Amino acid sequence: MTKLLEKAFEEAARLPAGDQDSLAAWLLAEIESEERWSRQFTDSADQLAELARRALAEHEAGETEDLPDAL
Repeated sequence: MTKLLEKAFEEAARLPAGDQDSLAAWLLAEIESEERWSRQFTDSADQLAELARRALAEHEAGETEDLPDAL
């Protein structure tokens, strides 16, 4: 465990029990969300590569437009 995470847990341990539970639930949900995004990204790598290939082909064929600078 890193020193920063250790310090965060030490600080969290000083919170009331309800706040600790809320913080723990939030942290666990964030970890699960990151794992889910990672799995989805890994599982879609072939699809993303195909979309990138098609986008480059459209660009090379002159079928794309530059975005306005105002975006």
